[in-house]
Formats: sequence, C-alpha cells, structure tokens
Amino acid sequence: MKKIIILSFILISSFANAQAYKGKGDVKFQVGPNIQKWGSGISASTDFGIGENMSFGFVASYLLNTTDIYGTPKFDDRVDAKARFNANLGNVLKISNKADIYPGLDLGLRNFGAHLGARYFFTNGFGLYTEAGIPIAKYKTNPNGYDYLNNQFVFTIGASFNL
Repeated sequence: MKKIIILSFILISSFANAQAYKGKGDVKFQVGPNIQKWGSGISASTDFGIGENMSFGFVASYLLNTTDIYGTPKFDDRVDAKARFNANLGNVLKISNKADIYPGLDLGLRNFGAHLGARYFFTNGFGLYTEAGIPIAKYKTNPNGYDYLNNQFVFTIGASFNL
C-alpha cells in the first residue's frame, strides 16, 4: 500500500503542469484549519497577483473551538479579518515552478502582523499550502481575556486552488 501511494504521488507530480504563482492576474483561494494556543478554527484567504512577484489579498478566520477563559466567547471574539500583501519569491529563489514561498504583511481587525507561507501545486488547479503568522503591533496595549485569541502565533495548513 505504501508503494502504491508513493508511486501515485510521483506520477501525479511528474505529469502535472502546475505553476504556483504566475504573476499579474493570478488568483488563488486557500482554505484550511488554523491552530492557535487557545483555540482552533477555519481560515479562508484569497490572493490577487498585481505584479511579477507581488500579490495582495484578504483572509478571514473563525475560531470554532476555544479555551473558555472567561466563559463562552462571543462571535466578535472569535472572528478576524485581514488585508494582506505578499512578496512571491518562488521564481526569484529559482524554486520549482510548482512551489512558491511568500512572506508578507497583514493589517487586520485585531493587529498589524506578518506571515510566512508556502504553496505547492500538484495540478494546475489544486495544491497545498501552509502559513505561520505573528502579530507585530496589537491594537490594545494590554490585551486581556479573549483579546488574546486573534493576537498570537497562528499556524494554518490546507488546500490551495487556482481560480
């Protein structure tokens, strides 16, 4: 069984004509679980290519499972939305055209932050991605209670689609 899975992966990736970032006009959609210290949830993002190595986009996340620090958190404690800017470095670093690495900055409802992500496409329309993000400047100088939920290190992994 293990040999069949490995062989399938090799065949899929060798015949695929995938490209992780095409430049201006490229549109990506990503969805997957996000994992934080006091909660986990779902995250969806989109990126729009505006140049050879630049893109902007939006990300929204909602925490489904949280640690009850001060009772049950409300909807506005669980939700976060951000605008983001990426520097797509896959072709700069001369990585495979199926892979892309993108550091970026994001401006959200809770903080100003940074993220580092990577994508790998198996086919022209489907791939996997992962991102790690941190807050650089929190809007509340002394966050307490549920203000921590969307103001901490977050890790996301999931599916990426070319649109």
